[in-house]
Parts: sequence; structure tokens; C-alpha cells
Amino acid sequence: MFKRSLALAAGIALSLSAVISQAADTLKVSAIPDEAPTELLRKFKPLGAYLEKQLGMKVEFVPVADYAAVVESLASDRLDLAWLGGFTFVQTRLKTGNAIPLVQREQDEKFTSKFISADPAVKSLQDLKGKTFAFGSVSSTSGSLMPRYFMQKDGIVPEQYFSRVAYSGAHDATVAWVQAGKVDGGVLNASVWQKLVDAGKVDTSKVKVFATTPTYYDYNWTVRGTLDPALAEKIKQAFLALDPANPEHKAILDLQAASRFIPTKPENYEGIEEAARSAGLLK
Repeated sequence: MFKRSLALAAGIALSLSAVISQAADTLKVSAIPDEAPTELLRKFKPLGAYLEKQLGMKVEFVPVADYAAVVESLASDRLDLAWLGGFTFVQTRLKTGNAIPLVQREQDEKFTSKFISADPAVKSLQDLKGKTFAFGSVSSTSGSLMPRYFMQKDGIVPEQYFSRVAYSGAHDATVAWVQAGKVDGGVLNASVWQKLVDAGKVDTSKVKVFATTPTYYDYNWTVRGTLDPALAEKIKQAFLALDPANPEHKAILDLQAASRFIPTKPENYEGIEEAARSAGLLK
């Protein structure tokens, strides 16, 4: 009986060891759901294969339901690496105290949002007064927070200025709403707008950009603060090594709408935190 119990205990220990080892050998990656889930997976697939090769470990994409889920998953160590917007990074950093932004795309140093409308009479935000307007997700930096911040600096309080304010949940959904006439105007990030235009997924004879925000820092790839520093550095170097002169690398960069990746740091997002506090989104 004693020998049998020892054997059983040893078997359980070995099984647990295998599970822990397997978990440690898998990099769990996710992204804020600012586009359709199928698009996020399509964009990540070649990047995931590249990271597997560079890191020598399995890389798994973990879809999440909403922006808050990414923050919670990084804070509870259920995710190792995530593509975050500037505001989502600020939320994660404040919640964890140690989340580390590794890299951002070159254009994320000077990111913008685009205001759009399908009404030919709309030339500025003043022409949308008393009409309907759509933001993306409430937690979106480029689809909600920063456009709202810049509007408020101009004396526009959206809930008082527009007849109705709605949240589409994602940048591509905002374009679809404007194009279908569900709302009179909307705002989304410049990168997704350009991608949709290039792919012919928006009728530019109907939907047009009528204004662009000032620049701000936005997206980055962030790791949880408890991740092995040596692994975090390997991940950072893998992103920095992506070379647009290499056809395989260029295909990955194109899917990420990136010319290249550059290092970033928490201080870059202090302006986002200030904007969030000004908008009453952080206490």
C-alpha cells in the first residue's frame, strides 16, 4: 500500500511537472480586440511563427472578449505578451505596477485619429453639432480617449454636443456604421482607416476624412512585469530585428501596418494618462 501510494504521488508530481514545463515553454500572446477576431488572427499568424523561430518556444495567440480582459489577463499572469493601445497600457501599468512596454511601431510615436462622415455637407465638427456620432471602444486610445480629449480642449463635450453618442466597439465597425448611415460621423485610428481604404473596404466616394487629431503616442507590445527578463529581452530584440529589406520580414511588418519597430518606454505614455484623468476615465 505504502509503495503504491508513493508511486501514485510520484506520478502526480511528474504530471504536474510536465504541465508546468509545457506552460513555461509556451508564450501566451494576445491583442486588444480593436478589429474583428478573424483579422487579428490573420495578422498574428506569420508574426507568431517568426517569434517561435526566434525564441525557440511555442507561441500561442489567446483571443480575448474585450479590452478589460487583456488588462486582467496580463495582471494575473495568464498572458505573457500583448498588443496594447496607449490607454490600455496605462491601465495595465497602473494595475500591475510593473508591466513593461518593449516596442512600438515607428508611426506610434506620432499617431493620429481620423474623423469621418458620409454627409457631404460635413466639413468640420461644427457641422456635426446636434447629429449622431460614434466612437470605437470606450477603452480605445485612438477610437475614443484621445479624440474625446482633443474635442474637450476645443470646448466640445460629446454627450452635450451631439444628439446621440454611440460606441461601435471596433475601428472597422465605426467605418461600417458611418458608411451605412447608422451615424452621421465617427472617429477611428489612422492606421486602420488607411488599411481599409487600401483594401477597398470603404467607399471613399461616400465616406471621407474631414479632420485629423494632433499627434500622440499609441500602440505598443507589452510584457507582464513578472516575465523572465532574459525572455523579455529576446522578444524585444526579435521585434527590432524585423527588417523591411527582408521579404519574409516585410510581409510580417505589412500585416502589422509597420515600417519597422522601435524601442519604447513607460514615460512615453504619460500624456495618455493625463488625458485619461482629464476625461475622468482614471481616478
